[in-house]
Amino acid sequence: MHLQPCLLKSALFLSIATLLGVTSGANAQSLWSEASTWPSGQVPTAGDAVEITRDMDVVLDVDAPGLRSLTIQGSLTFSDERDISLESEWIYVPGGSLTIGTADKPHSSKATITLTDNVTGEDINTMGDRGIMLMRGTLNLHGTRDHTWSKLSATAERGATSIQLLDASGWQVGDEIVLASTDFNPRQAERRTITEVNGNTVTIDQPLQHMHFGEITFGVDERGEVANLTRNIVIQASEDAEETYFGGHIMAMAGSKAYVDGVELNRMGQHLVLARYPMHFHILGEGQGMYVRNASIHDTYNRCVTVHGTHNLRIENNVTYNTVGHCFFMEDGIETGNAFIRNLAIQTKCHPTLDCVPTNLAANGEIDTRFEDFAAARQASFHGGNTLLPSDNTVASFWITNPDNSYIDNVAAGSDQVGFWLSIPQHPNGAFLGTEISANTWPRRTPLRAFSGNTAHSNFDGFLIDRHIDQDNTFGLASIPLLPLTDPTDLESEVMETHFENLTAYKNRNGGLWGRGDLYVYSNAKFADNAIGMTQAAGDIGSLPFSSRLVDALVVGETDNIGNPATPEEVAYGRSLPKPSIPDFPIRGYEYYDYRDDVVNTTFVNFEDNDQRKTGALSFLLFTSAGLSTGSTISGAEFVNAKPVYFPEYDSRFDNDNRGGNAYRTLSFRDLDGSVTGIPNSQVLLHDGENDSVATDDSCEIRPSWNASVCTGDIGRLNLSDSRGELPAAVDLESRTARFALLSSLGPNAPDTPLVQAQRAALFSRRPPQAPIALVRGGKEFKISGDQSTVRAGSEIQVQTERPQVTLSLAEMDEGSWVMFELPGFTGAASGTRQDSMEALRQANETSYFRGEDTLWVKLVADAPVMEVIRPTDLQASITVSREGLGG
Repeated sequence: MHLQPCLLKSALFLSIATLLGVTSGANAQSLWSEASTWPSGQVPTAGDAVEITRDMDVVLDVDAPGLRSLTIQGSLTFSDERDISLESEWIYVPGGSLTIGTADKPHSSKATITLTDNVTGEDINTMGDRGIMLMRGTLNLHGTRDHTWSKLSATAERGATSIQLLDASGWQVGDEIVLASTDFNPRQAERRTITEVNGNTVTIDQPLQHMHFGEITFGVDERGEVANLTRNIVIQASEDAEETYFGGHIMAMAGSKAYVDGVELNRMGQHLVLARYPMHFHILGEGQGMYVRNASIHDTYNRCVTVHGTHNLRIENNVTYNTVGHCFFMEDGIETGNAFIRNLAIQTKCHPTLDCVPTNLAANGEIDTRFEDFAAARQASFHGGNTLLPSDNTVASFWITNPDNSYIDNVAAGSDQVGFWLSIPQHPNGAFLGTEISANTWPRRTPLRAFSGNTAHSNFDGFLIDRHIDQDNTFGLASIPLLPLTDPTDLESEVMETHFENLTAYKNRNGGLWGRGDLYVYSNAKFADNAIGMTQAAGDIGSLPFSSRLVDALVVGETDNIGNPATPEEVAYGRSLPKPSIPDFPIRGYEYYDYRDDVVNTTFVNFEDNDQRKTGALSFLLFTSAGLSTGSTISGAEFVNAKPVYFPEYDSRFDNDNRGGNAYRTLSFRDLDGSVTGIPNSQVLLHDGENDSVATDDSCEIRPSWNASVCTGDIGRLNLSDSRGELPAAVDLESRTARFALLSSLGPNAPDTPLVQAQRAALFSRRPPQAPIALVRGGKEFKISGDQSTVRAGSEIQVQTERPQVTLSLAEMDEGSWVMFELPGFTGAASGTRQDSMEALRQANETSYFRGEDTLWVKLVADAPVMEVIRPTDLQASITVSREGLGG
């Protein structure tokens, strides 16, 4: 008889709990608004320090304004019955849980947490102030928004009040959106509010100030991204953070769990404060199952998502806008297995208000003139005190410190400096520096897990795989490369190929991609509208079959995306330019650099000269002094409205090398199938009237608009000193250990080891300047710089110099190839076979010499290559000759 009221009461309780979106657990649930919930018998009011003890399971069903603090040892769940806001100086979750929706039941009402800072300078269990701080706690934040960004389906012109999207489903009137820049300037991103949605047509509250491109042009997808910043769960700092740059933060410490989905983070991150980031996984170890997805992270002062000492997280489908410092940030290089998928970063800045002071390879004509020299600029960049880490002045939207993570289908849409930067430490640093696990971990020798489908546009450099950080987070312009090994603990073990797939880089003010390393394969890449499409530097000093291989790629000089011309030169030109301060900068699609790079089955489109600037599909790094080879190749090339080759004449405004450009004067690459030159197995050489190659003769074709000659035959390298290529003979190149010691000796933080000291001494202990050398062939004199030149087998060359002694060496030639030299005034040779006549010398099959009355004749005959890979540092024939009877 009495069961029915009890059942009715239980059913009523269950229905209330269900409506509130909570379930009963070990502790009975209580409502925040009920006095009986609280030990004091009073509902918390403004200024209270609220504690939810372990035995409490509380449902927040009313607004909670102005709390002094909130400590959650039990559980706090937001009711989904109404819009609710909570305001507190900080929220500390030691072993408890804070829940606003779950994965199974997302929160559908509006929930807002505002972090204030009326009481400054607090430090809650080492986790600072103004944050949601988890210590063995659990954070569940699940909103309803999962369609975070789309692309324009048509170009939005300047002045437009509506835009066409590929997909506007779920977007609502009142939502804040951001249109990414589709030009060189990342600050052309524009924030607007939706006033109407009609299918995929979205009307906005204010006209656009810039054109935003929305087309696939010449095969490259340059449709601008549009991010939705609005979420129904908002975590934010109060408005005073806009003045102080001291925002809120979420920090998950040891033993914690964080599941964040469909949340808006606004005014978060604390500028110049270490470990205070909008979303921070801090040394959790295993993070399997945890995630940040569908979030909006905007107007932040210190990063976006930081993964520190945590593995196997999933960071997916998030959008960021107007953020400071490296945005998606892998902190120490210990982190592995994390997946970054389909994230969009718009407008990444070095500082809330100040310009960047970058350390990069900018052309002289665009270098910041505030500084006396590079050393002063480097000091200001790394140690000026305006960024959290030295590298933040060369800020990256995606900062990657360990290759054993996945980056798939992400977009870096407008960083002040770099889109994706793989800056890999030798060992994990920061919190792990000096630990045993750090000493046994070798990120720079670790294979890349997955790097595919990523897009970088509207940055200075799109993709950067170089300038790897040292222990103090500074870096050099070149460094020991990322070189995955089969055994990362053994530097001499076999090198593995590294694959980068389906990358797109457009409208980058400098390079679409700069890489350094060996056996890198870039497949199906698309580069368009960049100052320079791609450049690759070698890592192991030419000791591997190739440095890079660009395969099945598309490279476009200029597309239909004219940008937003602003300067007088741009307005006259009818489109924006990558380097407005040097508007005649020659745009080029692919730059060869040191040692061997291959281009395979690649199409080049729209590289034609005009009155504003010159251009070429293929070129060389301007105006390099290092590491050239005759071994680089191209095959299967196709050119559409494109001048195949252009080697710019020397212009200091375009230069970023500043060391004389000696190697540039010897540039060369081989056209294997004639797809560039029309002549199979031909060599393309510099021929600009000032730096013509001695290998060029009447049998070559001169291409004046290329500044090049096209020659056939066996063409290799000639050295006219005791060096090997650009490296002194005393340098040890016999092992990778020695070669990497040589590379490290160039950096500012080189280890002080005997091998590094020896390599540095050999590299910089150069002999005094020598008298110049000229080469004469067929009555024409050829200028030689840096004692190196290209040379063709079968040539007879006169050497004119006042030097008392000269070493002649050949490299990169077929076995048995020879070159004959006439040396007036020389009398003896230190090696080689002496021949009794010119006829005998001409018939010789080995390196030999013949002493005439006042002239020495030398025939260098190339031995077999030292390695399977022919490189200029391995000499195949060498002889030292003297004016006084040296061995002769």
